[in-house]
Amino acid sequence: MVSRSYSNLLDLASGDSPSFGGERKRFPRVATVPGLLSEVDDETCNSVGSEAPSSVSQERMIIVGNQLPLRAHRNEDNGDWCFSWDEDSLLLQLKDGLGEDVEVIYVGCLKEQVALNEQDDVAQTLLETFKCVPAFIPPELFTKFYHGFCKQHLWPLFHYMLPLSPDLGGRFDRSLWQAYVSVNKIFADKVMEVISPDDDYVWVHDYHLMVLPTFLRKRFNRVKLGFFLHSPFPSSEIYRTLPVRDEILRALLNSDLIGFHTFDYARHFLSCCGRMLGLSYQSKRGYIGLEYYGRTVSIKILPVGIHIGQLQSVLNLPETAAKVAELRAQFRGQTVMLGVDDMDIFKGISLKLLAMEQLLMQHPENRGEVVLVQIANPARGRGRDVQEVQSETYATVKRINNRFGRPGYDPVVLIDTPLQLYERIAYYVIAECCLVTAVRDGMNLIPYEYIICRQGNEKLDETLGLDPSAPKKSMLVVSEFIGCSPSLSGAIRVNPWNIDAVAEAMDSALIVSEAEKQLRHEKHYRYVSTHDVPYWARSFLQDLERACGDHLRRRCWGIGFGLGFRVIALDPNFRKLSVEHIVSAYRRTKNRAILLDYDGTLMPTGSLNTTPNIEAVGILNNLCQDPKNLVFLVSGKDRKILTEWFSCCKKLGLAAENGYFIRPNHDSDWETCVSLPDFDWKQIAEPVMKLYTETTDGSTIETKESALVWNYLYADPDFGFCQAKELLDHLESVLANEPVSVKSGQHVVEVKPQGVNKGLVAEHLLTTMRQKGKLPDFVLCIGDDRSDEDMFEVIMHAKTSPRLSPVAEVFACTVGQKPSKAKYYVEDRSEILRMLQALANASEQAAKTAPTPASCGGLIINRE
Repeated sequence: MVSRSYSNLLDLASGDSPSFGGERKRFPRVATVPGLLSEVDDETCNSVGSEAPSSVSQERMIIVGNQLPLRAHRNEDNGDWCFSWDEDSLLLQLKDGLGEDVEVIYVGCLKEQVALNEQDDVAQTLLETFKCVPAFIPPELFTKFYHGFCKQHLWPLFHYMLPLSPDLGGRFDRSLWQAYVSVNKIFADKVMEVISPDDDYVWVHDYHLMVLPTFLRKRFNRVKLGFFLHSPFPSSEIYRTLPVRDEILRALLNSDLIGFHTFDYARHFLSCCGRMLGLSYQSKRGYIGLEYYGRTVSIKILPVGIHIGQLQSVLNLPETAAKVAELRAQFRGQTVMLGVDDMDIFKGISLKLLAMEQLLMQHPENRGEVVLVQIANPARGRGRDVQEVQSETYATVKRINNRFGRPGYDPVVLIDTPLQLYERIAYYVIAECCLVTAVRDGMNLIPYEYIICRQGNEKLDETLGLDPSAPKKSMLVVSEFIGCSPSLSGAIRVNPWNIDAVAEAMDSALIVSEAEKQLRHEKHYRYVSTHDVPYWARSFLQDLERACGDHLRRRCWGIGFGLGFRVIALDPNFRKLSVEHIVSAYRRTKNRAILLDYDGTLMPTGSLNTTPNIEAVGILNNLCQDPKNLVFLVSGKDRKILTEWFSCCKKLGLAAENGYFIRPNHDSDWETCVSLPDFDWKQIAEPVMKLYTETTDGSTIETKESALVWNYLYADPDFGFCQAKELLDHLESVLANEPVSVKSGQHVVEVKPQGVNKGLVAEHLLTTMRQKGKLPDFVLCIGDDRSDEDMFEVIMHAKTSPRLSPVAEVFACTVGQKPSKAKYYVEDRSEILRMLQALANASEQAAKTAPTPASCGGLIINRE
């Protein structure tokens, strides 16, 4: 299929692939002319990688964010654009952790609008001077993208605000979603201008670009791609309300590594993948991974830090010392508590002010002694909610100051004008306590900055009149709903909605002993100073390299259209079973054995009606009519049901209850593969299963002659999984001395006699054919789940044993592309029926041309 980025949103929406022609153009490692690389792609590219490995040895990272780490302004003299690095940008700071041998290219938007006729010159300048590739977004499209979908839909939802009314974020607007996709596509084109896919790593940042991984993976199937989400990820109950929930999840899963600040955010993401996409995750040797179409998507949990070097350089400035001296004089004799927040609805500024009011009411001794300095940065979004926050903040500050203020003393000092960095740092230095009462925040680095600034330096100690050798001290009161809270174990954690509790926490911070303040500060400083931005970036790159380590070893190709695109990654020896290949082998052979599973193989998984349809029964009958075939159906169903369903298939061999019962044909009696004196163990296991069934809504018990099965397919997936693990441990404990095995499967926990599995059927069939002097020269085994792996293992080992002909053709085939002992796969049930029909047709044609039958073979069909 064509694997490249779609050139416009209409292609994406329709799912149609545009056609390309012409000769492939080769681009330099860094394109120096702006444009869309996708405009010159042709269909001959197989989207597995670049046309040839790069000869450049230097490792390179392409960092993609909504905004470039640049400041831009017009020269007052000639009107030309002037650019400089934005030292406050995280994207710029993380470069220090990547190492000097890693070249960094930035892709993103400029904060300023650039006229269309200037864009080419600006792009050239930024690439050559700063190694930045600007994405120029038309103003109307950017408004829909950023202020529309990002700020009206994603930002509120990720902070747990549901659009319950038009005033709360507004109803879902698909035109805003289309703008979001279009902007992500523009970013993808910009990345394609500069990427060398076999060598470069791509690191995408934050919720603005969550569908970008799909566009990049579509064009370069082996792209080394990491994504980090800097905002919270909501619980599945909140996230599932998003109309495009599946599209965003699948887009993120086109990354190799997905990073989150906290385990809670990662847990919510994994829960969404499980509940909405049916994916499960595993933790192996400390790493969490999701299996997604043969690819392992790794999950990284590591909170970002701050750039300590930058803060320390500002702490050393003379302007900082002067400001500290000024503030010390201004607040002489008073204890300063500090809040630094953006003026938006999630920062909890009003809650903090109400707590301050409560503190002054309940502890009158603090009046005139304690000052809350609230620095309110401009809001990043816009709208009525921001205006309401501003109005409430101003009104609350005025009320508190009117009630508790006096000449020369204002309990609350509100600073809503932009401050220079050194000015903000000066407030950190003089504050005895820092307050963060956000109701929801992805990370919030204010406490980290505060800790480093309170550590200070000798010059500031001199300004403050402190002994440089004396231990430093600090206090933190932080909301339990912010990402940095788990890492600050010495902070006083509060529920910001509980005004009384916040007020008491503020009072506790004021009266705690000096020694306690020193111990808490030392603990926090040790953590913050070792977990800075370079450490975070270095750790992410190391995990990204590990996650991409097997890219070149695996075979990859893309399937799906639009945002449903994904890459199939398979072991080189694991390939699709083609009808032509197996029919050719089938025609050349004389003794054939075929084993087929039922549920998930001949019938769809989870189907309410599990009765075999006429088509499947007819195909089985036709295969059984060929004297060269021995056909076996292996099922977990009981023998009564199998006998009833396949009464018309006189020559079909049946294995019931996963191989405990076997019947070679309709005229034979059922036999048991394992001798078991009694089933007294059921009296022990069944009451335990009933207990878990009563406490797990949606679960059921299936009683078989030889086994008991607890099924939780229709229970809550998370609760059912937890209960299944508990049940497994419980049953293993109470049945430790019984001749049974307890196994967990796909939504089931099963107790059955020891040694009973589907592999017994394969062993029985191959041994029987050998005893009759008919060594199978063709073996086909098809199954779809874990229980079928036993059959695959038996027939694969038989290839090197005397139970098969030396020239035997062996086809172990699983349904779907997933880790398996089988060497082949087919996509789904419809492909299986087409393949079996082709084999039946081959038998019919052979019968017409050679009426005298040759020797009889064995064909095994598993019916699970």
